[in-house]
Amino acid sequence: MTSNPPKNPLHSARLSFRAPESPSDDDFFSAMVSDIDAYMNSNITNATVPGSKQAKKYQEYLTEKTLLGVVICLRSTHVDGNESEKPTPIGAMHLCKSGDGMTHHRSTEIGIEILDGFQGKGYGSEALTWILEWAFRRLGLHRVQVRAFGWNVRAIELYKRLGFTEEGRWRDALWHDGQFWDDVQLSMLEDDWKQRAERNLDR
Repeated sequence: MTSNPPKNPLHSARLSFRAPESPSDDDFFSAMVSDIDAYMNSNITNATVPGSKQAKKYQEYLTEKTLLGVVICLRSTHVDGNESEKPTPIGAMHLCKSGDGMTHHRSTEIGIEILDGFQGKGYGSEALTWILEWAFRRLGLHRVQVRAFGWNVRAIELYKRLGFTEEGRWRDALWHDGQFWDDVQLSMLEDDWKQRAERNLDR
C-alpha cells in the first residue's frame, strides 16, 4: 500500500507561489505596473504614470519589506500531475509587516494584484485562500485585513464571498476618475477562518 505524496505547501490547485527573483522577474514587474487597470485598482498612488522606477520599488518591497511576498504563478501540468513547463507569473501578493512594537497584536494586511488578462478566472480567490491559510496556520496570526477602493466592486464582492467582514468605510477618502470614492476596510479573524474551513470540509 502506497501513501499519497505530501502536499506541496507552495501549491494550490492551479497555482504555485514563489519568492520574487531579480533580475529574472524584472520584465514581469514591468508588465505589472504597465497593466494600468490592475494598477489603478490596487495602488493608492494611481494618479501617477508608472514606469521602471515603480516596478523596481514594487519588486523590492515584496522582497525586503513584507512579512510574506510572493509571485503568483499559473501551473502547467501533465495528466500525471508533473509540471510540464515553467509556471507563468500572473500576479503578486503580500502580507504586510507589523510596525515596530506591534507584532504582539498578530495582525496583518493583504495586498494582491492579478494581471488583467488573468482576472475573472477564479485565480484571485484561489490565491487569497492560499495566503489566508498561510497567515493563520503557518504564521499564527489572529487578524487579517484587506482594503478595497470603492470603485472596485468586484474585489469587494470577492472578499465578502471569501468570508471577510466589512468593518467600515473611510468616506470619500479617494479621488479617482473625476469623483470621490470610499476606502472600504474588511477583515477576517482566526475563528472566522477556522469555521469556514470546517464548513468546507463538511461538504
